[in-house]
Formats: sequence, structure tokens, C-alpha cells
Amino acid sequence: MRINEVIDELKKTYPGKKILLNSKDNLTEILCEIEPASLHPDYSVAVAVIDESVPHYHTNTTETYEVLRGALDLTIGDTTIHLKQGGTCTIQPEELHKATGSETWVKVTSKPGWIPQDHRKVKEKNI
Repeated sequence: MRINEVIDELKKTYPGKKILLNSKDNLTEILCEIEPASLHPDYSVAVAVIDESVPHYHTNTTETYEVLRGALDLTIGDTTIHLKQGGTCTIQPEELHKATGSETWVKVTSKPGWIPQDHRKVKEKNI
């Protein structure tokens, strides 16, 4: 991933918004909080730039992914869905999922709003 270029573009496109990196040592996902849950707990909106997300699930949150740029392989449980630009998919609470792309830009809408306590990383199994 072109880390500095992606961060610069996110800062330019979404000035003043918080940018989160999934890892400093093995960066595979950059998240920009467009409308964080702290502003309205009922929902949140973020843009994720994904090479590969860590397998995870959410205890309460329903997420809708919309591919803004590129293509994404979204694996939910045992099923992999290929999404192209404009494609969407909704992920229900407790559904184990991960996403693989190539600097793919994805709008992620979460209801209720995403909070770190609801994000549960898991080791790869059955995914």
C-alpha cells in the first residue's frame, strides 16, 4: 500500500477527520472516520482503504460496505463475495468477516455507530 499517498489523499478529501491505522508494523488497512459514533451513536460512516482486514466480527453492529474505488473480496463465514465499484454488502452482528483488496476504498456505514469495544478480532478459522 502506498501509505503516505493514501493518507495524504484522505486528508485532502476529508479535512480534519480522524485517520486510524490498523498496525504500524504491518499496515494493511487505513480508516478515516467521516461521521464517528461520538457525534451520533445511532450510526457512523467511515472510509476504509483496504489491502486486507483482520478477520473480525461485531457483537452489536450491522455494517454495510460500499466499494467506492477498486474491487473487494469480502468473506463472510464460508462465503466470499466479489464486489466491484458501486457494489454493496451488509454484514450482520456476530458474522465473522474479512476483506481483501488492493488499496480498495470502501464506505462503511455502521448501525449503531462503530465503537472499538464492539470490534472483536479473531484468529483465522473457517474463513
